[in-house]
Amino acid sequence: MNCDLVLVYNMVTDLTVCLFLAWFLQTRDFVLRSSELATLAAIFHFSGTKPSYLGVQKSPPSLALCPATNNCVSTSEEISDSNHYAPPWNYNPKDGRRGKPITKEEAMKELIEVVTKTKPDNFTPRIVDKTDDYIRVEYESPIFGFVDDVEFWFPPGNKPLVQYRSASRSGFIDFSANKKRVKELRLALEKKGWASESNF
Repeated sequence: MNCDLVLVYNMVTDLTVCLFLAWFLQTRDFVLRSSELATLAAIFHFSGTKPSYLGVQKSPPSLALCPATNNCVSTSEEISDSNHYAPPWNYNPKDGRRGKPITKEEAMKELIEVVTKTKPDNFTPRIVDKTDDYIRVEYESPIFGFVDDVEFWFPPGNKPLVQYRSASRSGFIDFSANKKRVKELRLALEKKGWASESNF
């Protein structure tokens, strides 16, 4: 069965849509062609609603924690939570390949460059919010228009760290899509001299 259709079945909670998909998949003469897939994608565009808790939380200052579902990673989680924790990035690591340290502003430019040029799992990135210490990106899946919210935050202070959170808006599982996205971004940033506080 096509992976995207499995993803749809797992993510959609609307009973009518679920019944339609069940009928659609059981049709004996069903053949998945590009034109049919495009039509299905146009009918079911699962962008979801932007969560209200995105952004830097006030007490304490941090990005939001993940929900209990297995479709989110965040540097704000406890390190013991292997399902959701991800280590922060350092843009001036001591053992990095830089000739000299860069500023937060330069680091943000490097991050934006990597985000716009990297398309993990062919999700299309779109920067929708940017301040002097925060970036939010919406990643849209190529077929059904699922949207994942990815946030990057440069905390105040002297440490050259970047906190981040990558989460799907819908469903309960993501087939490790958020972890793979974060890893692919990290590997691209490492080529510029960045490093992770630890790898996963």
